[in-house]
Amino acid sequence: MKAHQAEFPIRRMCQLLGVSTSGYYGWVNRLPSARTIQNKALTDQIRRIHSDSRGTYGALRIYPELLDQGVHIGYHRVARLMRLAGLQGVSRRRFVRTTCQDRQAAPAADLVERDFSAQAPNQLWVYIPTLSGFAYLAVVLDVFSRRIVGWATAANMKAELVVAALEMATSQRKADRVIHHSDKGSQYTSLLFGNRCKKADIQLSMGSTGD
Repeated sequence: MKAHQAEFPIRRMCQLLGVSTSGYYGWVNRLPSARTIQNKALTDQIRRIHSDSRGTYGALRIYPELLDQGVHIGYHRVARLMRLAGLQGVSRRRFVRTTCQDRQAAPAADLVERDFSAQAPNQLWVYIPTLSGFAYLAVVLDVFSRRIVGWATAANMKAELVVAALEMATSQRKADRVIHHSDKGSQYTSLLFGNRCKKADIQLSMGSTGD
């Protein structure tokens, strides 16, 4: 209304919007609350810290900076004020690639074709890759029961990792010609893994890389 008061009378705009004229003027002349004033001061302080960091600090870095400066404030309030001010930090988290295809190895055919269903246990096993910190986890899952039948962890993602997960699965389940479906990662196209599957009479199946 204030932006259009040169074009239209305040009284008329109040009538159209269903508010009282006295209420509008009371709102315009009302002093900002103590919380609003405090938030503005905090936002200015956050802007300075953010600027000093060349725009790299997020709430996780700015929050302890404020505490060091004697400002008693909660982390979530810092995050909210930054969000309202349009401020955000820069994430330098490195992307870790967990599937690398060996171009010289011959992958198995895709026997599953994205039909992840089974009519009974031990018909289709799939692997699930998970990365947590510096540890790699390889998991073999029975599609029918959704039960994890084998798993292994290691500090790398070499063929020995997935072979160990398969060893656990075959020691727990006596599967007859089960299909083992994975992506085309070098671990699964390796001779070590292929020979282990052949020895256990497991049918290899592979989808696209990283899928």
